[in-house]
Amino acid sequence: MKYREHFDRQVACEDVWIPTRDGRTHLHARIWRPTDAETDPVPALLEYLPYRKTDWTAPRDAQRHPWYAGHGYASVRVDIRGHGDSEGTPGDEYDAQELADGVDVVNWLAEQPWCTGKVGMFGISWGGFNSLQIAALAPEPLKAIVTVCSTDDRYDNDVHYTGGAVLGIDMLAWAGTMLAFAARPPDPTSVGEDRWLPMWRERLEALDPFLHTWLAHQQRDDYWRHGSVCEDYTAIDAAVLAVGGWNDPYRDTVLRLVEHLPDDRVRGIVGPWSHQYPDRGLPPGPAIGFLQETLRWWDQHLKGEDTGVMREPKLRAWLNDPVPPATSYDVMPGRWVGDDNWPSPSVSWDERPLGGTAAAPVLVRSPQHTGLDAGRFFPFGNASDLPPDQREEDGRSVCFDSTPLDGRVEILGRPRVRLRLDSAAPRAHVVARVCDVAPDGSSTLVTRGVLNLLSRHGRDRAVEWTPGTYETVEFELNGIGYAFPPGHRIRVAVSDTYWPWVWPHGECGRLTVLPADSALLLPVRDPASDEHEDEHEDEHEGRGPIRFEEPEQAPPLPVTYERSAEATPERLVTYDVAKGEWTLEVDPNYGGSRVYPDGLRYEESARETYRIRADDPLSAVAVSEWTIRLRRGDDWDAEIMTRTELRATATEFIMDSRMETRADGETVVKRAWHRTTPRTSA
Repeated sequence: MKYREHFDRQVACEDVWIPTRDGRTHLHARIWRPTDAETDPVPALLEYLPYRKTDWTAPRDAQRHPWYAGHGYASVRVDIRGHGDSEGTPGDEYDAQELADGVDVVNWLAEQPWCTGKVGMFGISWGGFNSLQIAALAPEPLKAIVTVCSTDDRYDNDVHYTGGAVLGIDMLAWAGTMLAFAARPPDPTSVGEDRWLPMWRERLEALDPFLHTWLAHQQRDDYWRHGSVCEDYTAIDAAVLAVGGWNDPYRDTVLRLVEHLPDDRVRGIVGPWSHQYPDRGLPPGPAIGFLQETLRWWDQHLKGEDTGVMREPKLRAWLNDPVPPATSYDVMPGRWVGDDNWPSPSVSWDERPLGGTAAAPVLVRSPQHTGLDAGRFFPFGNASDLPPDQREEDGRSVCFDSTPLDGRVEILGRPRVRLRLDSAAPRAHVVARVCDVAPDGSSTLVTRGVLNLLSRHGRDRAVEWTPGTYETVEFELNGIGYAFPPGHRIRVAVSDTYWPWVWPHGECGRLTVLPADSALLLPVRDPASDEHEDEHEDEHEGRGPIRFEEPEQAPPLPVTYERSAEATPERLVTYDVAKGEWTLEVDPNYGGSRVYPDGLRYEESARETYRIRADDPLSAVAVSEWTIRLRRGDDWDAEIMTRTELRATATEFIMDSRMETRADGETVVKRAWHRTTPRTSA
């Protein structure tokens, strides 16, 4: 990592209040901009988040906002209404108020005397989401965005549902996380000693756990259509640079955006990365000069300079070389490939039947703890994030193996699985994993997908299965770039459970699969396309191999990170033999406790627990517990403690949450929620 301390333009930083259209609520912003911008105006870049610029994202903000400012931009970090130091009360994620406020901020920035009138937006995850969503609202000054690890489909490609099934691991965990995050107080140094406590009390009284809303909408309805830009890609007029990682759950969005947006307004990059900015150097690498690459995007679309970025391939993707199974890789071996069109003419479908014509029907009835080796839904670059050797998971599934490969097989895109099956229960899931099986038997997870059979005719409806009836179902797996080597086997592992990623239906079922009428469809990339590209470099003005600069950032914020002496494993699986109960305990490890240069001590601990018995889907329980403390010397001390639990009967979900907050040891607000909701399709 190169840290750049000197730039062409001198940078100043200031905190300001930005008004919103209601005339009563102001959002708190931090702006880095060139000191001479009043006489030499610059475009503005906006990052718009609920995650608190004064502490939680402050280290990350210091890496990029001053860097952009030094290159001739006003780089702006705004706390969303009701979060951080902004006024108002928190709402649901990406609600209409959040997006309307975002439009107001874009317009306000464009009107400032130091701004040229052109604005860009960028962000990872939440900030990438609302960048896309605000771009779909098309405020006139917004000319370009960079969206990283985000989604165009809030229902089927977010933390709530997958393939029409409830995401047990993040539906609960992220709702619990956001309850704790939304309960954090504003900082007295920003809002004033007299204001912070009344502001905090107001937002605490307005809180309602997201989980209540998310589980009230178990099918794709208008609630999920809101903010899902896949509903109308034509609404996006801004230029979109979409960035993702093969180890991030949102990577399929990049493939859809480059497919559906016009060639002159979109470019996509998918690397090997986890849910992180790709310049941070967190596993798996290699990291790239992401800031330099985005600067090319901003200079092209906000300053009108020809940087060559629009002559890059429409999709640049990292093709992973085969690796033995591991829960972390410092660097993923492979190479960059480029495609000027997506879907690519270099990729063709290879249909591989799961069994011969004489293959007998097979029964799929997996134990309920199948899925414990799934790895983390949101890998963050931690040591236990990625799926370990899949042999135990394969043993709990039904596996269909190819013969040993004669040659290298490269795939790029979203594989599909077609299954001819019958379900013994009206409600069931089917899960498919594609694994690379080495001659020694080790099994590396390549990609996977889920289908709730209730949603097989569309995510907006629930159609129960008629037991004793065969149907053909086909569903997509997550996108991937991967090369299977000669001598290895391609395995399709099929299960009907996947805990805790997928919340189980209320009864044990059984699938009967007809292998002779089932197949794996692989998007196989022709390796010769690389040679073809080299032969036609003149068509792209001498474009050579895909390369990125080395990572470069502004100097890091001098933050001291503290590890607890009582640190527990990030991921721990235990089995109670007498009860037949499996327990998965997870420390999400978002950064732990830290001390900031201004004396702020931020302490954070979290634990997620998932329990299930191998023979009882109704035994599933998920719990999220958080403790957060913020203090600055003897002047300020605020604590937040939350606990969120989800369980279910055969007919309803049961949600219990509680929150306690304290200031200087005295209770500020203490609340508890108990909700139930019918199981309509989950």
